[in-house]
Formats: sequence, structure tokens, C-alpha cells
Amino acid sequence: MNAPHAVNVQASDRVTAMNNRLVAAIVAACVVLAVIGLVAFVEPGPEPGGRRQAGGLQLTRQPDGTMVMGRQGVTTPVLDLYEDFDCPVCKELHATVNATIMRLARDGKVKVVFHTVTIFSDEPMRSNSVRAAAASRCVPAAGWLAFRDAMYAIQPAPHGSASGFTQEELVKAATPSGKDVADCVARQTFRQAHLTQNETLTIDGTPTVLLDGRQLGNIAFDPDALTKAVEGGQGQVV
Repeated sequence: MNAPHAVNVQASDRVTAMNNRLVAAIVAACVVLAVIGLVAFVEPGPEPGGRRQAGGLQLTRQPDGTMVMGRQGVTTPVLDLYEDFDCPVCKELHATVNATIMRLARDGKVKVVFHTVTIFSDEPMRSNSVRAAAASRCVPAAGWLAFRDAMYAIQPAPHGSASGFTQEELVKAATPSGKDVADCVARQTFRQAHLTQNETLTIDGTPTVLLDGRQLGNIAFDPDALTKAVEGGQGQVV
């Protein structure tokens, strides 16, 4: 009489064990899905070292204040862009080929190095340029391209008598990056660092665009010619 009861107890134990394993599997699956959900939906913050990912592009600020842009692993060719935010011709270059430069970088065809410099010696252009360049060093990689666009959008009239890039304008342009950045801009924290680095310039004017160390000249203002030069991997003096 006891044997059937024993069999029933063993069967019940097996069912219980199977149920426990099923519950454990479901819990494990839920944990995996939760992790995947976090990876998929939590936007990553800025990477260490002032880097950020945007459309496959990575921006990194160098100790000398330059900003390097490109896809990870792309090392050549190198496009060096020397620009002065108060320079009208730099604004023209920006309007003409910035979209081309961004496309080439996103496609992994070039690494870009932005050099924000002060080329003017006369006032008020020199002070305008210095204020904007010093402010740009405060802005982290995540907001730097937008800040650069803003500088050209609010560039003062060429050789005007009134100063441009006022503290209020610069702080407003930097505010999306946070209060600490805005405070850095207002204090002109990197003014002396910019001036010191600017003393090492070897260029004659802005904009100056180099491809692997060779000056592009007028090619830099032609989107098609610039694309061909980059894809051909060589600069040309014009």
C-alpha cells in the first residue's frame, strides 16, 4: 500500500524541481532582457578624456587646445584646418565646405584637426578673436561643434569699430554645455593658454587648410575638389 504513495511523492518532487528550474530560467531571461534594454535605451555619456560619439565620429581635445575629429581607427589622411572665428574668409570656408568635411569624416575617409587661432594683430579684431578662441577651449567635445557653428553665426562685421563676441554672446552659446562651462567662458579661463599657444603659429593667414602637411589653397573652397584631394590622399599647393 505504501509503494504507490512513494511513487507519487517522487513524481511530485520531479514536478516541483521542473517548476523551480522553469522559474529560474524565466528570471534569468528577464535579467538579460533588462540589461539589453538598458544598453539600448540609456544614452551613453561623454567618454573619458573629453571624447564623444556622434554619428560614428569621435572628438578629442588635445593638450594644445586643438580638437581632433574622425571615426575610431582612422589615422590618415589628416586634414588640418587653421581658422580664426573673427575671420570673414574662415566663415566663408565654413559655409562652403563644412558639410563636405563632416561627410568625409563620417565616412572614415579623413581625420580632421581643428586649430582655433588668432591671426589678427589690429583691434578690435584681435580681442574679438581671443575671446572666442579662449571660450572654445572651455566647451567639451559633446558641444564643441555646435559652439563652433554659433561662433560663425554671430561673427561681428569685418573690421567694425565695436567689439564682437561679447561675454554675454559667448556665455549664451556655451550654456547648453552646462553652468561650469558658462562660468569658464565668462572668466576667460583659457585666455593665456590660447595666447601662449598662438605664439607658436607658423601660418601666414587664415583659413589655412593642410592635407597631410601640404597646403590645399583654393581647393579647400571647392567641395568636389576637396573630396577628390582627400580621397586621393594627397594635398596640392594652389
